[in-house]
Amino acid sequence: MALLETKNVTKAYGALLAVSNVSFLINPGKIHSIIGPNGAGKTTFFNLLAGVYSPTSGDIVFEGQNISTMKLYKRARIGIGRSYQVTSIFPELTVRENVRVAVQAQGKHNFSLLRPAESLSDCTDKTNAILEEMGLISLADQIASTIPYGSQRSLDVAIALATEPKLLLLVEPTSGMSPEDTLKMIDLIERISERYTITLIEHHMSVVMSISDKITVLSQGVVIAEGAPDEIQQNEDVKKAYLGGGTV
Repeated sequence: MALLETKNVTKAYGALLAVSNVSFLINPGKIHSIIGPNGAGKTTFFNLLAGVYSPTSGDIVFEGQNISTMKLYKRARIGIGRSYQVTSIFPELTVRENVRVAVQAQGKHNFSLLRPAESLSDCTDKTNAILEEMGLISLADQIASTIPYGSQRSLDVAIALATEPKLLLLVEPTSGMSPEDTLKMIDLIERISERYTITLIEHHMSVVMSISDKITVLSQGVVIAEGAPDEIQQNEDVKKAYLGGGTV
């Protein structure tokens, strides 16, 4: 069974169809990328998956449950975590505190945010484990706003992982990164994909083609192609959508 499925999902703004009758499957344990030219409806569709918007029509089903009208924070509770295109961190907190707050908010201590951190050993252990996994443990006690941009993007993903997601939604995870930081993020996504199902939007085609198990291509709000990276690269409809017939 698919982890998440959309059935003929449409999002309309008056007469404008930002997303039109999109049926889409996310299978467990895979990296599934969503791509398309500017204005294709990618961000709108992603926000429908995350719960920022509700569809005008159609259904979104997660683990057999219809979540079409479920709010974003409730989707986080059932296992849908996300990062943001613009890094969403607490800039004046330390790196460790950023992750610990997210851990506490998700767990049984979600009403204990004012208790001393050292009194919550399970939260501390989980926080440290996430920081280790994300390669951030050496920066743990630094103020988040002072660490390099690439590390801030990794921290954004770490906060999403603190919600214990079954499905991790990543929005342009390499946006604004240097080539070196991009390679680090690719390595990170590949490592965490061993434990998490990941769906992402990404503009860098080299990143998409190197890490994706499956790619869905949107154009003008509709799905024009879907398949493995090599299939997408050879698809004539995709080439026309991007470059009028050039190479993807």
